[in-house]
Amino acid sequence: MNKKRGNITKEHKLFIDGINAFNKRQFYDAHEFWEDLWLNYKLEDANFVQGLIQLAVSYFHFFNKNLNGARSMMKKSLAKFETYEQSRGIDVFYLKEEMRKVQLFFNTAIDTAMIKDRYIIKIEVLD
Repeated sequence: MNKKRGNITKEHKLFIDGINAFNKRQFYDAHEFWEDLWLNYKLEDANFVQGLIQLAVSYFHFFNKNLNGARSMMKKSLAKFETYEQSRGIDVFYLKEEMRKVQLFFNTAIDTAMIKDRYIIKIEVLD
């Protein structure tokens, strides 16, 4: 089930499409790309991909005024990333540091009316 498109597999395209959507703050779309990847491919790093899904859903909840959902998904996402330092070209150690800052913000936020850009993570793929 590893279909090739040029030099890129469908699996890798879903991953990159998810990264691109996430970085454009299209969190629902990022979740959809990564969920397709997670559900339809046998992944060695399934927990990592599930963590990405949960990270996107956390932001989706936040921007839809669901603070409890945002907090819950951020906590679950961090737990999925716990055993990773690096995966798929992502410095997961750094990502977790950034997520902890966002988690603190989410946990102390009273409402979702204002969020500073520094709390919206950009995921950088180094590979």
